[in-house]
Amino acid sequence: MAILIRGGTVVNADKSWRADVLCENGVIQAVGENLDAPAGATVVDAGGQYVMPGGIDPHTHMELPFMGTTASDDFYTGTAAGLAGGTTSIIDFVIPNPKQPLMDAFHEWRGWAEKAAADYGFHVAVTWWDDSVHRDMGLLVNEHGVSSFKHFMAYKNAIMADDEILVNSFARSLELGALPTVHAENGELVFQLQRQLLARGFTGPEAHPLSRPPEVEGEAANRAIRIAQVLGVPVYIVHVSAKDALEAIARARSEGQRVFGEVLAGHLVIDESVYRDPDWTRAAAHVMSPPFRTKEHRDALWRGLQGGLLHTTATDHCVFCASQKAMGRNDFTRIPNGCGGVEDRMAVLWDQGVNTGRLTPNEFVRVTSTNAAQIFNLYPRKGTVAVGADADLVVWDPQATRTISMKTHHQNVDFNVFEGMTVRGVPTHTVSQGELVWANGDLRARRGAGRYLKRPANPGYLQASRLAKSLKETQPVHREGDAPNQAQEQSR
Repeated sequence: MAILIRGGTVVNADKSWRADVLCENGVIQAVGENLDAPAGATVVDAGGQYVMPGGIDPHTHMELPFMGTTASDDFYTGTAAGLAGGTTSIIDFVIPNPKQPLMDAFHEWRGWAEKAAADYGFHVAVTWWDDSVHRDMGLLVNEHGVSSFKHFMAYKNAIMADDEILVNSFARSLELGALPTVHAENGELVFQLQRQLLARGFTGPEAHPLSRPPEVEGEAANRAIRIAQVLGVPVYIVHVSAKDALEAIARARSEGQRVFGEVLAGHLVIDESVYRDPDWTRAAAHVMSPPFRTKEHRDALWRGLQGGLLHTTATDHCVFCASQKAMGRNDFTRIPNGCGGVEDRMAVLWDQGVNTGRLTPNEFVRVTSTNAAQIFNLYPRKGTVAVGADADLVVWDPQATRTISMKTHHQNVDFNVFEGMTVRGVPTHTVSQGELVWANGDLRARRGAGRYLKRPANPGYLQASRLAKSLKETQPVHREGDAPNQAQEQSR
């Protein structure tokens, strides 16, 4: 069935203009003034509203088995909640257990995701290394459309990637034209600080940010960036929360290095005082890594987003109910890490970004959709309102308001980190694959309607390593008395 969105202002990352948008057969068929509605078409009146590309959340964890439990939002409930908030695509994470073959984990996650209500792709985490991981990375890129790999520098004795894994995986990503992504926290420092805090009797959520200070994030971000620099591979730093990490990105980019930064909506508006809430349950609900920071860091993140040092906005959506968080009642290191936001990201960013003058509507589109599509090789299928693009759209009323609450949200969790925030600017309609899935508060998500998004290798990331270039340009020096090496022997 066709949908005609009539009378709105189309907003892309590069420009805005008055136009109607006609969608049919899952794609945008026409963008222009005074378009005629085909027979039987649904007509959406967008007068006084904006028509924008559907949001892309490049960092979610639906249905994630983690820290002895499983995230309460599965691929259906999580993506349905995203549609209610204007997010029409997610990129989730396959996280193999140590020694689990990457392909086995990938197929397991693909099975879980078949229930998704919106389109989805995957990053795959590299949590260990041997020849099979090298091989499976090639299969994932070349046959399954996975063109980004995740590396956790935190979570010692679980999924932490040490420097050897980083070097091997970054080098392999370079060969494949894939993009390495990094959770930047020094896992050894976190582990030692956690032990010290517990020994001193700090067992509650207030110890969580103390065990993961900004310097821990800054050191890891800088180390990952410098490893990528030596190898000549681009790198993407997820959930930047501290100005220490932001400064590492800024320094590298000023030197010509290709480094991308991601920021979470929560890190832009929530401060670390939440961990000192006298209600243990409310404090624990905010436990995520990296933790929420002080105003100094939040202000720096906004400047980074405005100045182009941070390129995408995400949520790290990974929700656990109060009963699950209670697993760490007597030991903060056992509180499952994760918060929500897939439903609220776009409204929070509009309210705190566009309404305050920090972002223009075009910049809002850039950081909520277009940049993610371009960095992760979904553009122009996603991330733009243009003929031939997927009909993933959000009709946005900049004057409408909504008070965020767990009582009315669609996320499958009994807490909302944005609880009580009144936002001005909300989606009135969401279109996914050319279907109206959210209309004035009516959620029409369909279980299993989501499609798996293959993301081929990016030619811009495919290049010879810096080391290989140096070796090609430099001849080894052979001195008198040196023993011939194997290569020299074979050439005789």
